[in-house]
Amino acid sequence: MLTPPQLRAARALLGIDQRTLATLAGVSLPTIQRMETSNGYVRGVVESLTKVVEALERAGIELIKENAVSTEGGRGVRLRDPTPPALRDPSRRTSEGLSVN
Repeated sequence: MLTPPQLRAARALLGIDQRTLATLAGVSLPTIQRMETSNGYVRGVVESLTKVVEALERAGIELIKENAVSTEGGRGVRLRDPTPPALRDPSRRTSEGLSVN
């Protein structure tokens, strides 16, 4: 699933505007605008979303899913989970709260 911030970040990495992405993907400018302002995940016609993702990939973008490993290397940006690591790691928890290591 693609999020609006991922879509905007992908464009920024490529240094292209919405109009250029629309042209590369063969979709309308309003389609890109709607996708980038969706709530949660990008919403739209599946065919249009597929065209946008394929255009980004052709241009060199690797869309990384949450908790997935990037296998291709190269430059990129990933949004880190804002939860402190101690709260994400259940092995560091005790019945009274966080353990001290």
